Amino acid sequence: MNEPIEDHLDCPDDIPPRRSGRVGALLRRARRLLLWSLFAVMLLFLVWGLIYRWVNPPITFYMMQERARLGEIQYQWIDIEEVSPMLRRAVVAAEDANFCTHWGIDSAAVRQALREGALRGGSTISQQTIKNAFLWPGRNWLRKAVEALLTPYIELVWSKRRLLEIYLNIAEFDTGVFGIEAAAWHHFGVSAKDLSRVQAGRLAVVLPDPKGRSAIRPDKEIKKRAASVIAGADLIRKDGRAECFED
Repeated sequence: MNEPIEDHLDCPDDIPPRRSGRVGALLRRARRLLLWSLFAVMLLFLVWGLIYRWVNPPITFYMMQERARLGEIQYQWIDIEEVSPMLRRAVVAAEDANFCTHWGIDSAAVRQALREGALRGGSTISQQTIKNAFLWPGRNWLRKAVEALLTPYIELVWSKRRLLEIYLNIAEFDTGVFGIEAAAWHHFGVSAKDLSRVQAGRLAVVLPDPKGRSAIRPDKEIKKRAASVIAGADLIRKDGRAECFED
């Protein structure tokens, strides 16, 4: 007697139990691998940041990119004690006047940048230092997110003086010219400790656009901005906003 055909038919949507268990195991393994990978990356940044509290960055990703593109770069480390106090104040006045008073993120500047849809706007010296020292070049929201996560940690383990020291040494001041000592010699033929007030103001002004602005051949707009920065540098000295990095 023939058996009913329907007894031998499987629903096409059914997944065999063995296959279902195998897929579930693979998904669990992938999830664990992803979590461990994220933990490893976080640990790497934490240790890396702690090392840079005492060890000077030998090079950055952007420096390597520029060296590959240009063939060579100018880069010379100098301790912050050897940098003109006027230059320090000028850079802070130009880039982040509230550097000594915030915890790494200037909330007011961030809100303004979000309203304007800007990726760079609102960045503090702390954020720019983290971007330059640890992260890849470019402007995208992923990098900004990593930068925002790292900033409070770096603010915790580094002093403000150390933040500014590293920033001044790895910032770009002209095409392929990195750090204030190389910039001072490149632009004016003097050491960073011997920069005049005017020279300090002009170097501070080129930081947002080192490839598009010139400290050696400044136009009227650069001269005007430099004068404003010099006035701002004097102001933050008087009102105490330079105390965290002064000698």
